[in-house]
Amino acid sequence: MTTGAPTSPYTARRRRSRLRRYVPLGLAVWLVLEIWLLTLVAGAVGGFTVFLLLVAGVVAGSVVIKRAGRRAFQSLNEALQQGGSPARGGGNGLMMLGGLLLMIPGLVSDAAGLLLLLPPVQKAVSRLAESALERSLRKAAPGSLGDAFQQVRIHRPDGKVVQGEVVREDRPGPGEPRPPLTR
Repeated sequence: MTTGAPTSPYTARRRRSRLRRYVPLGLAVWLVLEIWLLTLVAGAVGGFTVFLLLVAGVVAGSVVIKRAGRRAFQSLNEALQQGGSPARGGGNGLMMLGGLLLMIPGLVSDAAGLLLLLPPVQKAVSRLAESALERSLRKAAPGSLGDAFQQVRIHRPDGKVVQGEVVREDRPGPGEPRPPLTR
């Protein structure tokens, strides 16, 4: 079905980002490494021992996730009772990630999960993640995530997209209450 709008014979394909290109390859390599290592260890110590290791990893991971979730809920509850905002996560998210990695069957993921349970490793990973997030937010172009609620696009019947910006002049002051949201 055609709309009458001319189409360009040179439709430029967007380049895939490095992340979208290498993540599937990395997952495949990780999966092959996990299976190879499990078969290697099963040949050395026996299949039942490897099965017990995997079950112990699932149990330990669930205990870690439950404990980290309980700590996060307690810190949130204490902060709300004192009337303040909750403090930073305190490593609960990384502890939950470590528990999740322990629950995933495999010895490489178990080793990574155990490393994430160590406080020095948690601090280093959180610093790296914060700096990477700050870097990406600084590089964010206008019209991206920061301006997501300020952009509007008008789709015309001929298929063209007109991009505009929402400008609100009647913003409430710092002490004035905001009007209720309506549909």
